Amino acid sequence: MRRTGRPALRTAVLRTAVVVTAALLGPGGALTAPAHSAPAAPVGAAGPGGDRLTDLVNPFIGTESEGNTFPGAAVPFGMVQFSPDTGHNTGYDHSDTRIRGFSLVHLSGVGCRLGGDLPALPTTGEVTVTDHAKYAARFDHATERASPGYYKVGLENVPGSETSGGGTSGRRASGRSASGRSASGADTGRIDAELTATGRTGVQRYTFPATDRANVLLNAGQALHRTVSTTVEILDDRTVRTAITGSGFCQAATRPYTVHTLTRFDRPFTTSGTWRGDTVTEGSTRSSGTGRGGAYVRFDTTKDRTVEATTAVSYVDARGAAVNLRAEGGRSFDRVHDDARRAWEERLDDVRVKGGSETLRRTFYSSLYRSFLAPNLGGDADGRHRGWDLKVHRAKGFTYYQNWSLWDTYRTQAQLLALLAPRESRDMALSVLAVGEEGGWLPKWGYGPVETNIMTGDPVTPFLTNAYQQGLLKGHEERAYRALRRNADGVPPADSPAAGRDANKEYIAGGYVPMAKGRPHTKNGHSDFDHGASATLEYALSDAMLAQMARDLGHGADAERYAARAQNYRRILDPSTGFFRARDASGAFTGDPDPARSEGFHEGTSWQYQWLVPQDLPGLIGLLGGRRAVNDRLDTFFAYERLLKDPARTAREVWVNGPYAYYDAAHYNPQNEPDLIAPYTYLSTGQPWKTTDVVHAALTLFTDAPTGMTGNDDLGTMSAWHVLSSIGLFPVQPGFDTWGLSTPVFERTDLVLDRRHHPLGALTVTAPGTSDAGRTPVSGRAPDSGRYIRSVRADGTAHARTYLTTGELRGIRELAFTVGREPSRWGTGADAAPPKLG
Repeated sequence: MRRTGRPALRTAVLRTAVVVTAALLGPGGALTAPAHSAPAAPVGAAGPGGDRLTDLVNPFIGTESEGNTFPGAAVPFGMVQFSPDTGHNTGYDHSDTRIRGFSLVHLSGVGCRLGGDLPALPTTGEVTVTDHAKYAARFDHATERASPGYYKVGLENVPGSETSGGGTSGRRASGRSASGRSASGADTGRIDAELTATGRTGVQRYTFPATDRANVLLNAGQALHRTVSTTVEILDDRTVRTAITGSGFCQAATRPYTVHTLTRFDRPFTTSGTWRGDTVTEGSTRSSGTGRGGAYVRFDTTKDRTVEATTAVSYVDARGAAVNLRAEGGRSFDRVHDDARRAWEERLDDVRVKGGSETLRRTFYSSLYRSFLAPNLGGDADGRHRGWDLKVHRAKGFTYYQNWSLWDTYRTQAQLLALLAPRESRDMALSVLAVGEEGGWLPKWGYGPVETNIMTGDPVTPFLTNAYQQGLLKGHEERAYRALRRNADGVPPADSPAAGRDANKEYIAGGYVPMAKGRPHTKNGHSDFDHGASATLEYALSDAMLAQMARDLGHGADAERYAARAQNYRRILDPSTGFFRARDASGAFTGDPDPARSEGFHEGTSWQYQWLVPQDLPGLIGLLGGRRAVNDRLDTFFAYERLLKDPARTAREVWVNGPYAYYDAAHYNPQNEPDLIAPYTYLSTGQPWKTTDVVHAALTLFTDAPTGMTGNDDLGTMSAWHVLSSIGLFPVQPGFDTWGLSTPVFERTDLVLDRRHHPLGALTVTAPGTSDAGRTPVSGRAPDSGRYIRSVRADGTAHARTYLTTGELRGIRELAFTVGREPSRWGTGADAAPPKLG
């Protein structure tokens, strides 16, 4: 993820540099990956010599095996993610062979269909087929190129869209080659499609064969989400306007929301028309209703073969789309592409790494890139946005963002953005507060201007308390606290679309969320009653984080009340099994007592959720029999003895059993959110070196290939875990300001941080003599080098603890690691572990 030249000099007044020097991966942990058929770009080095970091990003990582990423064009936090759809549930799958269209909205790594608005596809010939599954165009990965802010592919062009696809998305098949020749060798021509983007527009460029029937199909009626109704209007001989009303995400039949678009071509059409259902009407300028609907525009490309168009998006209204087109349109494709690349270079240049293999750097920068794809701009260039009351509001003093996968992102990505993008993180936190004020309740999983209520627990609390602890809510502390207190103590009214803590009444009265599977839902999405055990753990975690904020702000009685509720995890520990279990309304434990087959845990088992008590690991360790017993249980959980012999194979054969294998497991699941903190539990059990062993083994799951994601990325959640764990700083108490330490994977990492939040000029973290711990020695390294921490010094003073606070991170200039081949006594003292939050 990076660029030529270093903008740190240009931004030195606003930012401060952080340098992190570290180790490579541990034994058996070197990352390697097979070459993929669609490289992002020629690869450069990631050193300070001036190579472009964007050349190290591979947007195809995660596009196969349900990583659900997208390879298309976007800018950091942009409203538009312009990318191909191949027929996969969430957009693009690297195994598919046909492209149905290039649509404007995609969320990186979501597990259910969402977005996919207005897929556009270039064709030639007559337009007679209106189903994109039938007119889909064949493509070959040999013609694909992708890099941050850019995507290109060659489409096989069979004249006449009625025969250009001939079926569903399909898998890899024979018959037509990337050259555009049929199996018989007849030349059918090829259309080259290129995509780029600004924050609120997608820009497309098509290079057609010489023909007088070059078409662009704008399909308003088919998307990834459920389309409720559409209106398409051809306003003049260059401009098409649409309004697309959609609904739904996962199992949630959400309130309808409308996406408005305005597409402006760079030259006049020769003819145009619309369709509704199966009926195509040449010369028609309007189509409105349900079902399939869209417009086609035609050009003569016998002399000028290139057609460009810019599509602006607004969640507000048609005026908003026009405002966004005026503000961000009117530029050539090449200029927009250059600006998008430059924006990514500036963003990625906040992190510079040295050391490690080229593959290691590529996987790292690709994860850093994905970490900056969301949340997304939600407001228009004039400041207006569609609130969760579905009314129009204007953001004052901040930029409005949307798309809140909070159950995922509160654990990793929120902290990474607070570190590297504090200005945007501040606006994101203020946007969440605006959601609560305009829509009546704080969000759980929000898309656009609607609540989906997907996932369980209370993720908005640690999201906002993290913003508070990182100093991002200055001037808004009491405002945020009032919203969080209301959320923590109540349940949304019946007429609110939000579910909030829907089991809160029972939780407050009894100290746990009762398991009531099959209980009728009064809201869309998930219910906490279906996952009583994990919801109890999530509520208790959130109560702990809110207690810290309440205490800081002088709300002593509230702080004591929430701190007491933070101990509710104890109420679901079954002494007969030594594991957490769901309880029914009567208080009886319910479900299979086998912790690998337990019920009541959302996307996990009791084995995987047992470490989700970051607010009180000392207390949990005591309940489970003390450090020795817990270390034995952790070793079993991670298959530690096998891991030491073969880390990468253990990760793939013991830990990972499929992208959606959440249940019936007794081992660590590194591809799902409940276990993201689990490796860092060893920091609290007197064996911190095992954290490094487990983390470095898990890092081998990230590879430079389409299959190189460990399950759904979930709007940057897994990518942020990869980045933070590679750097060696991890938020072990999400919602608070505790950063756990482990051995980083690079020789050196330079972080550029915002001076308003990190006032010192530089923080240098060094680890001289690190290596890949026993593999091929690297020139210049000490013969006793290794990956285990022997000591840490902060500004020359011994630092014996396994964590830093945010204040310490901001207040020191040098953090020096000494490492060796064998575990040491570092981090094993009585006060070394992260403290209980009480």
